[in-house]
Amino acid sequence: MIYYLVVAAIILFDQLIKYLVFSNMNVGQSLPVIGDIIRITYVQNQGAAFSMWEQQWIILIVLPAVVLVAALVLIYMKRNLWSRITILSIVFICGGGIGNFIDRVSRGYVVDMFDCRFIPSFDFPVFNVADIFICAGCGLLLLDVIFLEGKRAKK
Repeated sequence: MIYYLVVAAIILFDQLIKYLVFSNMNVGQSLPVIGDIIRITYVQNQGAAFSMWEQQWIILIVLPAVVLVAALVLIYMKRNLWSRITILSIVFICGGGIGNFIDRVSRGYVVDMFDCRFIPSFDFPVFNVADIFICAGCGLLLLDVIFLEGKRAKK
């Protein structure tokens, strides 16, 4: 099924980028990409988003495992009932979630690397490919629910 191939591609891309950072940089090392605005900075995040819930393994391992399995089952069960945008948003969230889950289980932390400093004096958290897909999936799902679900319901 194409949706599961997309999930696998997201996981592979995420893990490849993390491997390149993990194997070629030291923790805390930072390389400029576009001056000081965009940098590659190797960070080990032991928590969830914005380093919340560090050392809270129930929240960081068990809960995501249950939610990800449920979401993967839903993709299969609802593939012909839900819109492609709804399914794609869940696929993005699952791919990113599994990518970060692999890190937490195998390393005990998530490898983050994208360090964006668009606004001076605002310390935006360092993030990774998985985080991008999770946020894109959530945003896509939100847009789908707000703008398209009502139109589909009227039909």
